[in-house]
Amino acid sequence: MSGRNIHILGLDFAECGLEPVVAALLARPADEPFGYVVTPNADHFARLRRIPHLGRVYRGALFCLLDSQLIANFAGFLGMQVPPVVTGVALTEALLARLGGQRVAVIGLDRQDFAGLQGRYPQIEFLHHQPPMGLLNDPIGFRKARDFGVAAGAKFLFIALGSPVQELLAHAIVARRSGTGVGVCVGAALEYCAGARKRAPGWMRRAGLEWLYRLGQAPGRLAGRYLLDDPPVFVALIAGALRKRV
Repeated sequence: MSGRNIHILGLDFAECGLEPVVAALLARPADEPFGYVVTPNADHFARLRRIPHLGRVYRGALFCLLDSQLIANFAGFLGMQVPPVVTGVALTEALLARLGGQRVAVIGLDRQDFAGLQGRYPQIEFLHHQPPMGLLNDPIGFRKARDFGVAAGAKFLFIALGSPVQELLAHAIVARRSGTGVGVCVGAALEYCAGARKRAPGWMRRAGLEWLYRLGQAPGRLAGRYLLDDPPVFVALIAGALRKRV
């Protein structure tokens, strides 16, 4: 973890915003040992409550960045100190805009979306690995993805597999001790950069309602996550705020 941190829900978040994070990552020497960036949102917090040992993966990151305007707004309403919100999409867009002429590796995305990404960023030399589904239950597939990340030799590796597999994969690349560069665990962010998904209007993002927009686009896939799994996270925030006042 770099710089000063703000503690929320068991994780220490970087106090710096988007531009300082981007500047620090771009300035990092390409031959530095592999490190990674995580961008937890409410779904990550909900999972951490169920599987606490995953916390070590987040604690091992170069930067832990809050990817939830809703959590930031709610925590601020409760009077808690809140880190800057740096979404995976914003971080990915900002980095890709500055990586012209460089080699960038990608783990994830299907072929169609990867082609869309190449079309939008023709100035970047992309390397691509598309692992099979169910990677956490596929030791051979997981190992191949890990080895691709180690061997790619790219200053930036975008891991777009969803949580927790992307964070576990980044952690496994660190454990190999021979990888270099920066891994950015970004979930679906590259799909937005490729034009395969459309973001919520700006006013919804600022209000912390992007989840509602996404729910409307894919209710069958997201209803259980947003309406059942995530609400206890906000109860935990309330409990944490009350404990600080006692």
